[in-house]
Amino acid sequence: MAGRFAPRPTRTTVRGGHVVVPGGVPRPAAAPGRTRTWTPPWPLDLGLVLGPLRRGPGDPTFRTTPDGSVWRACRTPAGPGTLRVAMRGGAVHGEAWGAGGEWLLDRLPELLGALDDPEAFEPRHRLVAVTRHRRPGLRLTRTGLVLESLIPSVLEQKVTTDEAYRAWRLLVRKYGEPAPGPAPERMCVMPAARTWALIPSWEWHRAGVDNKRASTILRAVRVAARLEEAVSFEPARAQARLELVSGVGPWTSAEVVQRSHGAADSVTVGDLHLPGIVGYALAGDRDADDSVMLSLLAPYAGQRHRAARLILLSGRAPARRVPKMPRGDIGRL
Repeated sequence: MAGRFAPRPTRTTVRGGHVVVPGGVPRPAAAPGRTRTWTPPWPLDLGLVLGPLRRGPGDPTFRTTPDGSVWRACRTPAGPGTLRVAMRGGAVHGEAWGAGGEWLLDRLPELLGALDDPEAFEPRHRLVAVTRHRRPGLRLTRTGLVLESLIPSVLEQKVTTDEAYRAWRLLVRKYGEPAPGPAPERMCVMPAARTWALIPSWEWHRAGVDNKRASTILRAVRVAARLEEAVSFEPARAQARLELVSGVGPWTSAEVVQRSHGAADSVTVGDLHLPGIVGYALAGDRDADDSVMLSLLAPYAGQRHRAARLILLSGRAPARRVPKMPRGDIGRL
């Protein structure tokens, strides 16, 4: 499958935000775009930093290629753009195409964690300390874009990740536009806010999106400009702005600002799996709820999201006790 990663990630590895970035295979020459070279003064792992931006192995807006490059197709304030990022000898080489190419290159360091401050993090548990030591290239990305994280986060509400990834893939490929430049095959820029608003109800249904989630997205895109303004806010204020949209709660707003703002303290509450994983990793309590999780993460105040990511990346999670939730498809009804 185009865009498939090896090994196929589970929900936990996706939440941990680690994707495999291949390397070593030359890529054929492509039409040149705008370029920028930036050398980070610290270790950098592209797979760890950019992994949270990928929505499933078939995400039309995100791809890794055999030459070690990471590709993103974005709808920026300046228009559609494609960004290719690759590491060569400790330096980051960025190349961009489309109307939004210059915007993407200007914010390349932010995207790769230049505004993050991992030195402010102090491990309080051995598991967290060991994982941090093993993952020196982890930094929190900041995209500066709200809607591109909000819509897929709404699609992930109350359903399996497979269902959400399928809906995102189908809708972006059908209503988006081809990624500018020599992007890998079938890469697309997500639809504009106006286009999301015009998607017929039966197309949401065919994509497996129920009326509640579709209505939330439609309410959000009607005020897209106001939501994008939240990029300039502090994360807590940005979450409050997002939650003014009916259907957007603390779970969804946290998932957004973790990506749009690089919010180190915006821990996800209301998640089906995260409290049990954190509780099991830090206290052996697989039945922990949000209140227990927040109390365990209290020593990491100001850095709770980073602590949660390190816990997810540690791989320490409770074994399943029940079968995996079956995937539904309302489009067959």
